[in-house]
Amino acid sequence: MPEESRPAAWLRGFRLSGFALSSLLLIVAALVVLAPNLKTLVEQRQQIAQLQAQVAHERQSVKDLTGQVDRWKDPAYVEAQARTQLYYVMPGDVSYFVVGAPTTPTTSDKLPVSDKIQSADVDWLHSLLQSTFTAGLTTATPQQLDTVAGPTQK
Repeated sequence: MPEESRPAAWLRGFRLSGFALSSLLLIVAALVVLAPNLKTLVEQRQQIAQLQAQVAHERQSVKDLTGQVDRWKDPAYVEAQARTQLYYVMPGDVSYFVVGAPTTPTTSDKLPVSDKIQSADVDWLHSLLQSTFTAGLTTATPQQLDTVAGPTQK
């Protein structure tokens, strides 16, 4: 007869007594009874965590709204909002409203403003000095100066 392996020998030598069987049955019964309650506990803990996160978000929202309310208590802020959003003016002020104005800002050459860095083709220092000397030393009228060509470019 072949020799038995160790696990087989252990299983054959294992005897299930009445106490061991009743303890095993009690453990299984406890798991069956407690498992649904544990599942409910875990679900409720998850809900509590979600609600706490929502409360924190709402508290931040309340803080932001309180800040907005405080800003509206400032008369300068109210005046600025009335001027920009409602186009109100103070008595004696002159207001101009341009209808059909382009929505994108443009330069004096009617070119759109770029957000990229560009190099200038004009020597600004030379133009500044030329403009200063021209304004200080000329005898020409402003109308005559307007007809003169723009700054020299190098």
